[in-house]
Amino acid sequence: MRTSIAFPGAALVAVAAPLAVAAPLAVAGSLASGLPLAGGHPVTAPRRAALRAGPGTDWPTYHLNAARAGAVPGLHRAGRLFIHWSKRLDGAVYGQPLVLGDVVIAATERDTVYGLSRASGAVLWRRRIGTPLPLSAQPCGDINPLGITSTPVYDPATRLVYALAQDGTARHRLVGLDPVTGAVRYHRLVPSPDRNPYYDQQRGALAYGSGRIYVPFGGHDGDCGPYVGAVVGMPDHGRARIVSYRVPALRMAGIWAPAGPVITASGDVYVGVGNGAAVGPPYDGSDSVTWLSPRLRRVGLFAPATWASDNAADLDLGSASPALLPGGLMLAVGKSGTGYLLRSRHLGGVGGQIFSLPICPAWGGDAVSGSTVYVPCGSGGIAAVAVARGRARVLWRGPAPANGSPVVGGGAVWTLDVTAGVLYEVGQATGRVRHSIRLGSALPHFASPSLSGRLILVGTMRGVVAVFGA
Repeated sequence: MRTSIAFPGAALVAVAAPLAVAAPLAVAGSLASGLPLAGGHPVTAPRRAALRAGPGTDWPTYHLNAARAGAVPGLHRAGRLFIHWSKRLDGAVYGQPLVLGDVVIAATERDTVYGLSRASGAVLWRRRIGTPLPLSAQPCGDINPLGITSTPVYDPATRLVYALAQDGTARHRLVGLDPVTGAVRYHRLVPSPDRNPYYDQQRGALAYGSGRIYVPFGGHDGDCGPYVGAVVGMPDHGRARIVSYRVPALRMAGIWAPAGPVITASGDVYVGVGNGAAVGPPYDGSDSVTWLSPRLRRVGLFAPATWASDNAADLDLGSASPALLPGGLMLAVGKSGTGYLLRSRHLGGVGGQIFSLPICPAWGGDAVSGSTVYVPCGSGGIAAVAVARGRARVLWRGPAPANGSPVVGGGAVWTLDVTAGVLYEVGQATGRVRHSIRLGSALPHFASPSLSGRLILVGTMRGVVAVFGA
């Protein structure tokens, strides 16, 4: 990532359901009494019956599942929109809120994780897990302060919510929390494969798979310092061996897209990789879709034939994660605006796409429903792209003001104008706006809503807003 866009202002891994509440875990190396907290403590001791899963309620990771599809089947058709509740927290919520039964999980740039009542927004518990870094102490950047930027993840095996905090100048702290009480059950520092943690920023959503929590790293906005993009696989309990992959570039090639790693049912990991420093041969692994094994060994990759000029002009594929499609296909769209249709089990190397077409410069996370991909256009709007018979075409575009990452449910595509703080309900078949509502706050770059029954939850620069779709 050289710079982020400047805004003014398919077999899928199954989601755990219904959620059961974890018994306290005996985790080697965890802090039984929690971390030393700066004002963080459970506000209420909610009963363990709080996690009552309902149909279409849970949202346990970025865009619902490990494949990042972002589409919920069977939701009630939405109509007019109303603010159900709005909760101000101690900082901006850059990641998607998670929903586990009756508990909403939100993480802030003040390094605080909150458990909120899904019904009312009331604070059930809060937990400070690190010391956020002010902008003045960062090598470069655009988030002030820098705390928890990525979307946390729920692990159905341990029944914990994992969040990654920037802790001071050079520590990245991974914590596993009981979603009902906020108690810390797991705690480990995440190493930096490039050995330059001060220059590494963790923005991409965390992912769960194969008994690991996958943590992607890129650089700060501005691409300062000697960072190199990487993914770290942290064991979800105990002190098992940490695995990692570092892009074989001399510098940059960040793995920073907000959607984070895409995980298949077999446990394979796919990531979008940003521009590297190289602008000519030999090829350095940057500007790519990279396929990794569960142990993070590189299996294959795709890069555009134009990778060198893409690197020179900051027009790489690292601004969005690839979209998994039925039939072993994948669509990758980055900053250049070209969409590349790929075979996920044979990415083809440099220039190995099976089809390409102009779509739009994309930033954030796609949504996938059937064989249609809803691409977030950085210049505004959504492009609905249909894939069939090894080809792709744009079905519709809109609405123009929206520049957030879309999700799908209730016959609608949901997207955001992050500058004006507006939520849009868009007809899935037509792209026409059905309803919209102002959320009362500006939104973080690349914001994306979470769907939970008839609620649409949005992280804002102030906290979380829950909208009711009647």
